Amino acid sequence: MKFQPRKATLFLVAIIFLGSCASKEDVVYFQNAALSGLETQVKESTSSTRFKVDDLISIYVSTLDPEASVPFNLFRGVQEGGMRPEQVDYLVDKEGEIDFPVIGKMEVVGLTPEELRVKLTTSLSDYLKDPIINIRLKNFTVTVLGEVKRPGTYLVNGEQITIFEALGLAGDMTIKGKRKNVLVVREFDGTKVYYRIDLTSNMAAESPVYYLTQNDVVYVEPNKSAITSSALDNRATITVSILSVLITSTVLLLTRN
Repeated sequence: MKFQPRKATLFLVAIIFLGSCASKEDVVYFQNAALSGLETQVKESTSSTRFKVDDLISIYVSTLDPEASVPFNLFRGVQEGGMRPEQVDYLVDKEGEIDFPVIGKMEVVGLTPEELRVKLTTSLSDYLKDPIINIRLKNFTVTVLGEVKRPGTYLVNGEQITIFEALGLAGDMTIKGKRKNVLVVREFDGTKVYYRIDLTSNMAAESPVYYLTQNDVVYVEPNKSAITSSALDNRATITVSILSVLITSTVLLLTRN
């Protein structure tokens, strides 16, 4: 069959056109959030750190009598060469409990660090006088996705982080991110809920999701420019691929003649 450059060119243009169309539905995450009936359900601040299943909690008990508090602190390893043994953290199990030395199983899910501190102080009152209890959430992470420079999951040092600080960890939003429609996905009473925040507003600090909680997901939606750019990138990729095939086919046909 004789090779026909004109028909091949028309075919190439048609393929590029059909394959390069991109829309919001092809690019944007969490498009069904509003349809789920859970969007904007967070109407008041839920930013207090509250322990959840699979959280890792560091608890250290001390008193004026160091020997008295030893049974209530778990360590692994043996002290050698001046190196301190590693403290054992507590994992919140599927029942929402931790297994604390001497006391045994203790429900912690839903408690804030301060509430857990009070609960432990009461439970230890039969064993220790005026215990000092330090509590820290070890796996406080937030995930930042979408139009940011470094999307990923970030470990938070401390018990509190704002949405702006989280975006800072991710290198800030790109110029193609929608600043008026940033989405925060949060687990609330065992259910994933969705809340949108306008970061250009001076009321952003009053938002229930201005302060993030552990495992929050921050999603910066791309604007129309980013979606169009995605279509152009797709078109360029398809063009290069088809041209490569076309050139190869042309060379093969010419070498046969």
